[in-house]
Amino acid sequence: MDIDALIQRINELARKNNSEGLTEDEKLERAHLREVYLQNVRRNFRQQLESIEIVDK
Repeated sequence: MDIDALIQRINELARKNNSEGLTEDEKLERAHLREVYLQNVRRNFRQQLESIEIVDK
């Protein structure tokens, strides 16, 4: 699942939770999607940190 679709689904579940509530299956899906999103953010951040090169003047 690409990041845009992931965020879209998380937002759909958030709107539904605010308006009418979620079923147990939807709560589990939301938790899983959030974890996938966070793993992606952490991986990208780690790649950025690893690509930084410190140069002394």
